[in-house]
Amino acid sequence: MIDTLNALYDSTSSRTLAAWQQHPDIGERRRAPRYAKDKFALATGITPPLSPAIAALLQELHELAAGDPLADVMPATALHFTFLAVTDAIYATPQPPQEIPCLTALFNDITPLTVTIRDLRLVALPDQLLLAGIPDAASLAQRQRFAEALLASPWKSALTRRYGNTPLPPPFWHSTLVRYEASRLPPRFREFFARQHTSRFGEVRAPLMLAMVNYNWSHKGIVGTGHSEQGKQ
Repeated sequence: MIDTLNALYDSTSSRTLAAWQQHPDIGERRRAPRYAKDKFALATGITPPLSPAIAALLQELHELAAGDPLADVMPATALHFTFLAVTDAIYATPQPPQEIPCLTALFNDITPLTVTIRDLRLVALPDQLLLAGIPDAASLAQRQRFAEALLASPWKSALTRRYGNTPLPPPFWHSTLVRYEASRLPPRFREFFARQHTSRFGEVRAPLMLAMVNYNWSHKGIVGTGHSEQGKQ
């Protein structure tokens, strides 16, 4: 699993570097927002403490984004790693929908779970920079189990709409640090990636939660954190 994920991260960045080399400009600006920023989605994930290494990374990215309305950098107070998103951003408020009991029952089947993601590194997409790493074995297995349970439940259509053609569960374990509202990142972000692509940023570790979240988790309402350890005995 470790070798497979590292190879996937390497190949993804290599394709992006090739695309950047062919296209030094940012390309077309997005005509419509990437996300409905005023709406909420149901998702599972973790909100780990901000380590000094990741804090420094985000600070430099915010400095690079200063004054550029196309650059959207994750707020330092909203660091999160999505475990599995369940829906698109379709809800007007962070209040859970009426059909939530079915979802919380499936979530409770895989929790409590503390997710650890190690060997964090930058991964480049043409218009984004990700912080991605290697999950622990228990988290890997439980995400597979959760995805399979959702696909066999009334939440299947929401999940498949959310991920489109991406295999389920999705292969990356990541947080999106930078989104750029154009086809490609500008040179200063490319240079940042070139300087940092061999760096490693430690690990994150936190309990898994089910929440109503906006696109970057800067606003959220926690729906569940799973049973207590005693309740699972």
